[in-house]
Amino acid sequence: MNRPATRPLTRRALVGAVASAVTLPAFAFAQSASYPSRPITLVVPWPAGGQTDITMRILAELAAKQLGQPMIVDNKPGAAGTLVGPVMHNATPDGYTIAQLPLTLYRAPLQRKVSWDPVRDITPVIQISGVTFGIVVPADSEFRSIADLVAWGRAHPGLLTVGSTGVGSTAHLAMEDVLSREGVPYIHVPYKGTADQMLAVATKTLMVGVNSTGFAPYVEGGKLRLLATFNAARSKRWPQVPTMRELGYAEAVYTSPYGIGVPAAVERDIVRKLHDAFRTALFDPAHLRELAKYDQDAEYLNTADYARYVSEVTARERVLLARLGLSTPRAE
Repeated sequence: MNRPATRPLTRRALVGAVASAVTLPAFAFAQSASYPSRPITLVVPWPAGGQTDITMRILAELAAKQLGQPMIVDNKPGAAGTLVGPVMHNATPDGYTIAQLPLTLYRAPLQRKVSWDPVRDITPVIQISGVTFGIVVPADSEFRSIADLVAWGRAHPGLLTVGSTGVGSTAHLAMEDVLSREGVPYIHVPYKGTADQMLAVATKTLMVGVNSTGFAPYVEGGKLRLLATFNAARSKRWPQVPTMRELGYAEAVYTSPYGIGVPAAVERDIVRKLHDAFRTALFDPAHLRELAKYDQDAEYLNTADYARYVSEVTARERVLLARLGLSTPRAE
């Protein structure tokens, strides 16, 4: 069979082909070299004025100084912090839309079908910190200990009301883990954030709240009583308060580390610039002081180690959710 003759490339065509081959990398290099040249949006999936929002705003301001461009905080509360998932999935991968990554983000696809995949769609940049979770009740509640709470729940099946920052949040799973082991049925009440949940407990609309240390002002102000924390060791701030581990719940240690991420296709040089800026901001005394107000410490992981942690924790969460009967058939 006769094959058509191959026509040699003309000089113009050859130059065009070479130019096309290098245009995209050259553009990417130019883009990363000039980055950032305009304001950056930091998506925070929690309400304005809450613990995480306040600390992230200080962190963003400090990182912005390093980058030489303003950083605009965009709050997208609800769904236990997972609304950042679709935002990152749809964002242009140019480094101008970044996000705070709560642990719930990686838990969501294990619990329900979503159109985005945090492992596939998001590049972890840097881990920032973790939080102290605690169980609080009204200051004059009859529950003076976890034992009291469990005993009442057993005596009044299905009447105990417990609030968290959303279905599938770390606070929700932590309490579900404890009460399911005790055989205590209860009513779970999800809230969008810390402030509205703590107000509900303080006004006795809610019997029990499980949250991060956004509860601190309410406890120190005498409106709430802290029964226990989910740390591995007692809090320096509340040394008199036992941990759930001390109380016999050996596996009930939850700190929910979080960090910063970008859409997956963002250039490596941009990821590096963001990492370096946020690392400097993370250890700035102003940020460390703000973290300390909420019983938090710096829990720094670089880009590679943070990505490794995300992979490992996703595997662990899959097992936990399956045990609690909270995962989808696909996730199991």
